[in-house]
Parts: sequence; structure tokens; C-alpha cells
Amino acid sequence: MIRRHRRIATLLLLPTVGLAIAVGLAPSRAALEMHVWLLVVLVIALLALLRLVHATYPRQPSPFDASLRRPQVPAERPLALTRLEREVSMAGTSAFDLHARLRPTIAELAAELLSARRGIDLARDPDRARAVLGDDAWELVRRDRPAPAERHAPGLDEAALARVVVALEHV
Repeated sequence: MIRRHRRIATLLLLPTVGLAIAVGLAPSRAALEMHVWLLVVLVIALLALLRLVHATYPRQPSPFDASLRRPQVPAERPLALTRLEREVSMAGTSAFDLHARLRPTIAELAAELLSARRGIDLARDPDRARAVLGDDAWELVRRDRPAPAERHAPGLDEAALARVVVALEHV
């Protein structure tokens, strides 16, 4: 504390010495020199006061700002997304999983999209649905699609799945 007072006194001494030299060199401008000295002394006092306030009241986040922050919790993947990823993965490895697991999900999605966006009922108007979906998506969602003869045959490859997704996006 004493050290801080000594530093402030030294800082105040410098402009005072400067004032004495200025008055000695140009006494006719003493009023202007005194105003400059007063301005410098007030700036030093203001800085000292700000430093004292900052030391007394350290900066802390406000309770308001703290209440706005949400705790960082890792986001969990939605169960539906996890299930769909699993169906897609399994549909790529076996024809049975493609037919029994992924096809019903894709067919439900296609029926919903066709109905909402185009007013087409997948079950009642298969010709219009096929025209909108295209051959790749239609082969996957059609109701009369037979179960695979070879259950362990390869399922849907990535390129075919990408074509189906693009077809559904364009509905």
C-alpha cells in the first residue's frame, strides 16, 4: 500500500517539476501552464482511482451472464437417427435386412413425402408415384416387391442408396 502511494507521489511530482520549469521559462503563460498541469494531475488521479476500484472489486462474471450460459453437455444422437443409421448399415450387407428393415422405413418416408408435397397416394396411384420417384426408389418402395430369394446376398450399395435419397429429396 505504501509502495502504491509512493508511486503516485512520484507520478505527481513529475508534472509539478515540469510546471516549475515551464513557469521559469515562460512566466507570461503561467495560467495556461497551470491548466495543463491541473489536467495532467487529474488524469493521474483518475487512473489511480480506477486502479484502486479495480483492485478492490475484481472483475467477475455477472450473475445475469452466468445464468444465460448453459452447461456444456455433449449432445446425444436422437434414437431415430441411430436406428436409421443401423438400418442403412445392415441394408448394405444383406438383401434380407434391406427388404425387412430399411425398405419399410424408406416406403413410409416416400409415402409421406408424396402425399404432403404432391398429393399422390403411394398405394392408390402407383403409376404416378413411380413417375415421380424414379426407377431406383420405386424398386425399393413398391408394395409388390418380392422378398429376396437369397437372404445373405449383398444389399444396397452406396451409389444406389444415394440415388434413392436424391429421388426422395426431389419429391
